[in-house]
Amino acid sequence: MIDLYYWPTPNGHKITLFLEEVGLPYRIVPVDIGRGDQFRPEFLAIAPNNRMPAIVDHEPADGGPPLSLFESGAILLYLAEKTGRFLPADPRGRVEVLQWLFWQMGGLGPMAGQAHHFRHYAPEPIPYAIERYTKEVSRLYAVLDRRLADRPFVAGEDYTIADMAAYPWIVPHERQGQRLEDFPNLARWFRAIEARSATRRAYELGPKINPRLGQPMDEAARKVLFGQDAGTVRRAG
Repeated sequence: MIDLYYWPTPNGHKITLFLEEVGLPYRIVPVDIGRGDQFRPEFLAIAPNNRMPAIVDHEPADGGPPLSLFESGAILLYLAEKTGRFLPADPRGRVEVLQWLFWQMGGLGPMAGQAHHFRHYAPEPIPYAIERYTKEVSRLYAVLDRRLADRPFVAGEDYTIADMAAYPWIVPHERQGQRLEDFPNLARWFRAIEARSATRRAYELGPKINPRLGQPMDEAARKVLFGQDAGTVRRAG
C-alpha cells in the first residue's frame, strides 16, 4: 500500500496518472494547500520542502520499514523502478526518458507556473512578467512540439514517466496563454494521453478531493500560497 499525499494540481496529477496506469494500491491523504495542510508537522516529516505530492511506500522493495519520498519527479522515478513500468531498462532508453523528465521539472513546470501566476493571481497586472513567462512557455511548447514531430511519445514509441510529467502542465494551456492548435504535434500527443482510461480516472479524483476545484481563489488561500518566506519555514519547524 502507498499513501499518496495529494492535492489536484499538475504535480499531484503526475502521481495519480502513474498509479492509475499500473494499478498499485494506494490511499490518498489530502493535503489542502489552500488551507495550510502542507505545514503540519506530520507532513513536514516526509516532505521538508512543504510541497506536495509526497508518498509513503509501506512495502518498499528492500523489505525494510516504510519509505517516504517528496518531489514529483523523484516519486515518478522511484515508482517506475519499483514496478518496472514506464521506464526503459536499457541505458539509452533510460537516458531519453530521464532527460525529458528533468526538462519538465526544471523548465516546463516552473515556467508554466510563473505564467499562470502572473496572468491570474498577481494582485496587479505586470505586463513585463506576463509577456516574459507567456513567451517562455510558448518556446517550451515549441520544443516539445518539435520533439514529437517524428515519435508518438516524448521518449519514443512508448508512453513513459516523461509523458506523465509533462502532460498535467499542458492541461491548463489556455490559462498559460497558449493554443494547442499552434502546436499540432503536441496537440496530437495531448489528445492521445487525454483519451487513456487511466488519465480519465486520475483526473476524476480532483473534484472528489477538492470541492473548491474550479472556483476563484479566496483571500485565505492566496495568503497561504503566495505569502511564504523564510519565516514561514521557521515557524512550521
